[in-house]
Amino acid sequence: MTRPTPPAEWAPHEAVWIGFPSHPELWEDDLDPARDEVVAFARAVHADGRGERVILVCADAEAAQTARALAPFAGIEVQAFGDIWLRDTGPIILSDGSASDFQFNGWGGKYDLPGDDTVGLRLAQRLGRRVGTCNWVLEGGAIDGDGTGIMVTTEQCLLNANRNPSLTKTQIEAKLRDDLGLSRVVWLGEGLLNDHTDGHVDNLARFVAPGRVAIPEPAENDPNWQVYSRARRDLIAAGLDVVTIPSPGRVLRDDEVVPASYMNFYIGNAAVVVPLYGAENDDAAVAAIQALFPDRTAVGQRADHILTGGGSFHCISQQIPA
Repeated sequence: MTRPTPPAEWAPHEAVWIGFPSHPELWEDDLDPARDEVVAFARAVHADGRGERVILVCADAEAAQTARALAPFAGIEVQAFGDIWLRDTGPIILSDGSASDFQFNGWGGKYDLPGDDTVGLRLAQRLGRRVGTCNWVLEGGAIDGDGTGIMVTTEQCLLNANRNPSLTKTQIEAKLRDDLGLSRVVWLGEGLLNDHTDGHVDNLARFVAPGRVAIPEPAENDPNWQVYSRARRDLIAAGLDVVTIPSPGRVLRDDEVVPASYMNFYIGNAAVVVPLYGAENDDAAVAAIQALFPDRTAVGQRADHILTGGGSFHCISQQIPA
């Protein structure tokens, strides 16, 4: 019997949850500009009704009021959460319509924020889905699949002692098979430099078609060039078709290298929305992604202020498959 598995992200969506920045004490001076970037992302995904229904998830009534004013095209869901990274805290919807809800421990105990460990279950229940509770730690940004049962991930994250210290690699593969119906796991090594998620794969390698994976092409003076080179080697060795997208290269914030990546794009029904950082390769990255998705419009949107929280468009969204 074939187990249900997460549909590929390019499969049709009923809607998408997008986290809306709600906590001034977390975002400080970046709160308002981050909200503007989130709304611009949501508008591109909605595509004047040609895309998919957008649900902005807000942590409280004040944030919901602001979201309604900024994004009248979007639905609003009020659920208490720690922060906007719903790719990691939200439920994963499977091909049979059920939801898998995993344990969440603040990316290995780094950020323990009230509500983040339960918001996935609450969102799935509000949707009326049957929920399977999975008794181990997994964030959605740590995995990426092609809808056929193949998944790519990094050892830095899934084998990290701060997630599931009692589980072996073989046991984790078995749990991915049992809980997500995955038939094959392709392991990469490390993720991007200074990524507090411990190397989430959605900043490094993304499926763009069955058996076809996109990874960054190192830019000049790229701090992650070795990471990209090793990922390419391992993906080719696994028999996958590898294509490259330009990297933004070295992106600094307060003189520190940040994990800026064009790979954190979101594949919507009508648009593929690509995070931009004011880097030299911004336009080239959008053009490269457009070539991979000729049936959609690739849209570049700045994500500088969202990145101050540690992620980008893929990190703050979780699709609801049709």
